[in-house]
Amino acid sequence: MSSLLSSSDLAHEDKVVWLEDPEELDYVRQALDKTPRRRGKPRYHRDGRMIGFTELGDTAEADPDSGLQKRRVFYLLPHDRDAEPHGLYREGAPGEAVDPRTIGPRQVGRKTERSQRGLSTPTVA
Repeated sequence: MSSLLSSSDLAHEDKVVWLEDPEELDYVRQALDKTPRRRGKPRYHRDGRMIGFTELGDTAEADPDSGLQKRRVFYLLPHDRDAEPHGLYREGAPGEAVDPRTIGPRQVGRKTERSQRGLSTPTVA
């Protein structure tokens, strides 16, 4: 899923767990994954690295069809700005990217000037 998550998708989030310091990153990608547990580090099946994840409260119910919990995972891919500052995302950011400083339990996260700006620097007059 993209950064266009709704608050109902996140209603049972209890905690955000960061594996890396989010202050060091301009953006993280976020996705809603299905996992077998409410808490703990979920399995990671993408290229790149997991930056963080959410944990759910005790009242979170599993999907009736799959028996799995829906939890957010925050990640970066090998070609993202932190690893390739002059690469594809030197300006702009992927659609699912948000500023990690705007993420909290039950808070979707937002795009900010920092997450979108890239290496563009204003010209001095």
